[in-house]
Amino acid sequence: MEPGALTSISPVDGRYAAKAAELRPLVSEFGLIRYRVKVEVRWLQHLAASGRLAELPALPTVVKDLLNNLVDNFGVEEARRVKAIEAETNHDVKAVEYLIREHLAASADTGALSPFIHFACTSEDINNLAYSLMLRDSRKQVILPTMTRLVAELKAGAHRHADQAMLSRTHGQAASPTTLGKEIAVFAHRLMREQAQFAAVELLGKMNGAVGNYNAHVAAYPDVNWPELAEAFVTNLGLTFNPYTTQIEPHDCIADYCHGLIRFNNVVADLCRDMWGYISLGYFRQRPVANEVGSSTMPHKVNPIDFENAEGNCGLANALLEFLAQKLPQSRWQRDLTDSTVLRNLGVAMAHSYLAYQSCLRGLEKLDAVPERMQADLDDNWEVLGEAVQTRIGHGADNGSRSVDSFKLSSCGRTF
Repeated sequence: MEPGALTSISPVDGRYAAKAAELRPLVSEFGLIRYRVKVEVRWLQHLAASGRLAELPALPTVVKDLLNNLVDNFGVEEARRVKAIEAETNHDVKAVEYLIREHLAASADTGALSPFIHFACTSEDINNLAYSLMLRDSRKQVILPTMTRLVAELKAGAHRHADQAMLSRTHGQAASPTTLGKEIAVFAHRLMREQAQFAAVELLGKMNGAVGNYNAHVAAYPDVNWPELAEAFVTNLGLTFNPYTTQIEPHDCIADYCHGLIRFNNVVADLCRDMWGYISLGYFRQRPVANEVGSSTMPHKVNPIDFENAEGNCGLANALLEFLAQKLPQSRWQRDLTDSTVLRNLGVAMAHSYLAYQSCLRGLEKLDAVPERMQADLDDNWEVLGEAVQTRIGHGADNGSRSVDSFKLSSCGRTF
């Protein structure tokens, strides 16, 4: 069968392809290749600009422009060319190196540059930086803005319903009154905290060769301060330099990143469960969408499918993220390859998180509060004022300043 949305194995690229579109240029195979090209090109430019390698002069403007154009305008055709080269080399990173050589060959007087493409690099020098850039840009461009929209929707709801009295339910039983706005505010505050922690996760990078010791670098140019040069390169990419690694950057920062998403997703799932429950109680009414069918046999139903979809995607995302966080920091001795295939699923986990946030937002935007239903529950459960009454009795016994029968319970506007 021809590949396409209907024949995709993953629903991220099938059923939910349109909803995951913003992430596709960043976390797909195309995105990984594009980031690899960027790292290779910037490393070559960094070496040339350093002036510390005698055989590598400063790049002429025409070559700088050619390389910058390759990075800035990298497209599907270039990615397809990399895959075609990989089909011959059976090595994905080497294929990127060969693509850059081809582009440089199109310009005169670039022959001296060829030996310095991928200079002193192991594949993981390129890969670790590519993945960190991928995670950084996905967070900044897609994930954090969507988190912010979700928090903003909750904050607006908290203010909108700040005075709406509502029966609490602890252990599923009628409990002391609360307000709808306050309960929504709890989730807004929790998500703001988790978002801030996720945004603060440092993404690390290394550029130190086959086993992390700059062996090839020093063999070729012993007088260069390679740790200093590597640190400048990594930080210029906008990442945090990791000075001590094996062949691979140990991925501890990716584990931090995954755990940050897990905690945010946990709160989203908790929110979805509560919204589902409030809809079931009749505290919220869902606005129907034109031509949308709630049930194949029961036309009266408007099911809370957005919250159910969000909860399911949070669970699936967290299962992947938990595995990634546990697996990726583990590697035998200086390197094994078990992380390679696992890393390719980072985008899948992020996509399911992103789908969850979108579904939750759609659910929240369809809700209308039903004050009369909440008031009816309060009217049917006067016993929940027992906490206030017994507390006031004790207080009144101490100072005699007010009798309990005149105490106005501001939480529901009633005089007992």
